[in-house]
Amino acid sequence: MNQSSVAVASAPAVAAPSAVAVSLRQVNKSFGSGNTYLPVLKDINLEVRRGELLLLVGPSGCGKTTLLSVMAGILDVDQGVVDVFGIRVDQLSQSRKTRFRQENIGFIFQQFNLIPTLTATENVAVPLIIAGKPYQAALEQARHYLTLVGLGERLEHFPTQLSGGQQQRVAIARALVAEPRLVVCDEPTAALDSATGQLVMEMFREVALSPERAIVIVTHDNRIFPYGDRIAEMLDGRIVDVHDNPNRMR
Repeated sequence: MNQSSVAVASAPAVAAPSAVAVSLRQVNKSFGSGNTYLPVLKDINLEVRRGELLLLVGPSGCGKTTLLSVMAGILDVDQGVVDVFGIRVDQLSQSRKTRFRQENIGFIFQQFNLIPTLTATENVAVPLIIAGKPYQAALEQARHYLTLVGLGERLEHFPTQLSGGQQQRVAIARALVAEPRLVVCDEPTAALDSATGQLVMEMFREVALSPERAIVIVTHDNRIFPYGDRIAEMLDGRIVDVHDNPNRMR
């Protein structure tokens, strides 16, 4: 055996990057204690793949929003593993968890939570400013993302000067401006008409989704089902089914 073949044979193998963005294993979460004890998540096992838009569906009260909050590191679990892009979020201290969220997670809530005294640009820039980005650079990046979501002519408008659909797009731009790897959304189209809801979902796929990112959307809105790559169904705190979406729009 020659020297070069020995070198090749002894070289360490390089592990392929994981195709999984989020891995939840035997996750349990409850609230209260004693007479008020309420188990909300029960032995949850779920994987979210890189490059996919996963829809999380089920009846009200089944634990969808709690699961989303656990996935994003907002709520601690009682038991189980919460792995997000290879980081055991369930093992992080609160300060490290806060920093992890700032660097990796984008949030979009049903209520837009815009600051009424700030312009659209300033609202979108807030996460960057909190993270320490220079003010003018944060505004510039905010303008870029507002333009991406079709609000290039509304940069200096205040929330009260925007329609509901426009406010939702500001919220989307704010969630994406720091370029998070995981975007989690709680009923983002519930208050929108059909046309605006479709526009929002198209933005998620065109602006937010990439091979190294993932999006999880909690929804009751069956109008947006065709935009999901897979659908996870919840019932009584459990994942009861996860299946590829045969109606996926291509």
